[in-house]
Amino acid sequence: MPIYEYVSESPEDPAHSCRICSRGFELRRPIDRAPLMVCPLCKNPVKKVISRINTPSITKPLSVSDAKKAGFTVLERRDQGVYEKL
Repeated sequence: MPIYEYVSESPEDPAHSCRICSRGFELRRPIDRAPLMVCPLCKNPVKKVISRINTPSITKPLSVSDAKKAGFTVLERRDQGVYEKL
């Protein structure tokens, strides 16, 4: 189930929102359900927020040629304490 983020439609007006929806909250809901229209706690209108997605980043080169293109010196271990430049 995906996680959706919601925030009050009027977060600057504390009289129309509780402390939960004024700061925003996350809710796990099935994809086939309609978006939430009111806060489950205070019943005031809320809107769905489009949040940033989490994508993995590549932390090391995929190959020796990619590392050389990036300007790194590639060494290979030959023996204990002995490395050879590729």
